[in-house]
Amino acid sequence: MEIPAGENPLAQAIAQTLLDGFNRHYRLFSESSAQAKPRFESGDWLGVQRAVRERIAFYDERVNENVSLLREQFQAENIDDNTWQLAKLLYIGLLTNHKQPELAETFFNSVFCKIMHRTYFQNDFIFVRPAVSTEFIESDPPAYRSYYPNKKGLRQAIRDICADFGWQCAFANLERDVENVISAVILQMGGRLPAAEANFQIQVLHSAFYRNKAAYIVGTAVNGDYEYPFVVPVLHDAKGRLFLDAILLDSAQIRTLFSLSRAYFMVDMEVPSAYVDFLSGLMPHKPAAELYTMLGLAKQGKTMFFRDLIHHLRHSQDEFVIAPGIPGMVMSVFTLPSFPYVFKVIRDVFAPAKDVDHATVKAKYVLVKQHDRVGRMADTLEFSNVALPRRRFSTELLSELRKECASLLEENDNEIVIHHVYIERRMKPLNLYLDSADEEKREAAIMEYGNAIKELAYANIFPGDMLFKNFGITRFGRVVFYDYDEIEYMTDCNFRHIPPPPNPEAEMSGEVWYSVGRNDVFPEEFGTFLLGNPETRRVFMKHHADLLQPDFWQQTKQKILDGFVPDFFPYPEEMRFCRMFAGDCMPEAQTRTAEAA
Repeated sequence: MEIPAGENPLAQAIAQTLLDGFNRHYRLFSESSAQAKPRFESGDWLGVQRAVRERIAFYDERVNENVSLLREQFQAENIDDNTWQLAKLLYIGLLTNHKQPELAETFFNSVFCKIMHRTYFQNDFIFVRPAVSTEFIESDPPAYRSYYPNKKGLRQAIRDICADFGWQCAFANLERDVENVISAVILQMGGRLPAAEANFQIQVLHSAFYRNKAAYIVGTAVNGDYEYPFVVPVLHDAKGRLFLDAILLDSAQIRTLFSLSRAYFMVDMEVPSAYVDFLSGLMPHKPAAELYTMLGLAKQGKTMFFRDLIHHLRHSQDEFVIAPGIPGMVMSVFTLPSFPYVFKVIRDVFAPAKDVDHATVKAKYVLVKQHDRVGRMADTLEFSNVALPRRRFSTELLSELRKECASLLEENDNEIVIHHVYIERRMKPLNLYLDSADEEKREAAIMEYGNAIKELAYANIFPGDMLFKNFGITRFGRVVFYDYDEIEYMTDCNFRHIPPPPNPEAEMSGEVWYSVGRNDVFPEEFGTFLLGNPETRRVFMKHHADLLQPDFWQQTKQKILDGFVPDFFPYPEEMRFCRMFAGDCMPEAQTRTAEAA
């Protein structure tokens, strides 16, 4: 459609209003991300948690603002199709020299889809495919800095890298840290450093990546035809001084750092696509959708994920089927075997044992999204009005959805539309894994299961329903929780001892002889429903008997109430320099929650 902008001032005004709304959103997003550096410098860990929670809401707040503005100023629902199409065309023109065009396109989609019926969700009105390229967008400062060890030496290059982040607090012993980095690289390289040829350079992303109590230096060393990705965590010691804690040199370790079971990073970036391109070089098999999400740009991650799903459906033939495992009482779960995700739809009616409603379930998922997941809770992508090809649904699955989730289902000849669905990375349910695991793997999984519960507790999360079926195991052997309808904050729970029975008759009656409040929890009962298998009980009691006593839970809750923020290390503890080279470590109380990735 070729209509001069001057002939339709309404379309021009709509396009400009939408872009102004997006620019306001990204300005606020950037300001919050930029404040991660002073929060890290001052050790404001509670402020870090608060900022992460608040930033997640930014996008929806700006979308709702723009929807209200378009309705008030332009009666948006009454705008004709030609004007909307022209507004989209003019919007593309406004993005010609924009630094975040892909995000701005997604923002346009979000506002439009909030206003119009889903039958309009097609290429004429929204950005089904990106219209503006994100390649070679220049930023100031550039996305990454380059260092040349062949000029000043590798040690000086490492010193310069640390200095250029401009942290306003001193390093405890940077020379020691530099030697630790070099020694770890030599170990990884089989006893020698790579030859520093004339074109040897180290590229480091301009902004550090901030999460929890750490800052991460992210880069890659380029030596001829070889590239060596790396990440260096920077922490505070007990006196508030900085130190380099480790160096991650393996792509698998770096992928674990960027796992969706962890909180999103705070990164100060003008051109996010440049950061995603750089990270894709470090983790070639990590989908760009997940990288955008981990940078805090969850809506862009959802957009790219759905494009990946549609593309996959066009190039596959298998059917959506009911997911393996014990059916949940709250969710109907299905999967596409060739696609590594599960789709979870809230049932219309819950089993009597579940004292929750739809609103409560949705609130629990929001809680998980906003909370530090410490590598132990799966992140979810929440979608509305997802249209999937009807012919790809198995007969059994379609029958289940019609029976259990009819209120969230809409059907026509070609599509099944699900009005609300959560999508998660697929994992093998822990109960199925334990049924088939050998003795060694079984013990490792039960140890991981207990570790997961403890780390969630340290992060102020009580899982509620701790049955094995509510946990999954990743391909790296890590146990992750994924059933959220009964989770609570630790600080909202009352962990109690079971009082002694008043008389033998009460003990033998099988009835509870003590009062139970809504948030009362009796850890001594856990073993009854978790540890029926004798071998499982033996291993669990060997490693995690403390979980069956109120003392562990009460003490952990009190530390949280006292403002204690534990350390969670998204890499194996043996990789820490203080372990590798027998240096000084932080107090044991600080390191006990280290995660074996």
